Amino acid sequence: MARGTQLYVPALGRFYAAAEEYAVPLLRIALGGILIPHGMQKLFGAFGGMGLTANAQLFDRLGYHPGMFWGTLVGCTELFGGILLVLGLFTRAAALFVVIFMLNAVYFTSKAGGFFWTNRGSEFSILILFAALFFLIRGGGAWSLDQKLGREV
Repeated sequence: MARGTQLYVPALGRFYAAAEEYAVPLLRIALGGILIPHGMQKLFGAFGGMGLTANAQLFDRLGYHPGMFWGTLVGCTELFGGILLVLGLFTRAAALFVVIFMLNAVYFTSKAGGFFWTNRGSEFSILILFAALFFLIRGGGAWSLDQKLGREV
């Protein structure tokens, strides 16, 4: 909590102070936890996903050639980047790959559906982009393997 900031409900101040150290790890774990199943959909067809072959065909139809390369790269970015984010290991590198991927996703979804998710728009991709950008700038923070190892990229 910023110094000099007065809370509207002062009684919550103790809760905020006690929970503050968990905010960054929770966001990092949630971001990774969202990415992992998306990667599993693309690579393995898990959770009703299309799997690698159909995903590669989709990337070919979208103009990303060769589709197998791009489909694999995107699936691996989500799956392995998500795992690394959950662990807080090589956090900045994982976040960089997610940021690059999400910049492309925002461009593509904005063209296809505008802003709103309900129209297949870009708002979800924008949220993931900025969450990843936070970790690119900030690093893994408390409760990360990066911090435990005492090294970051």
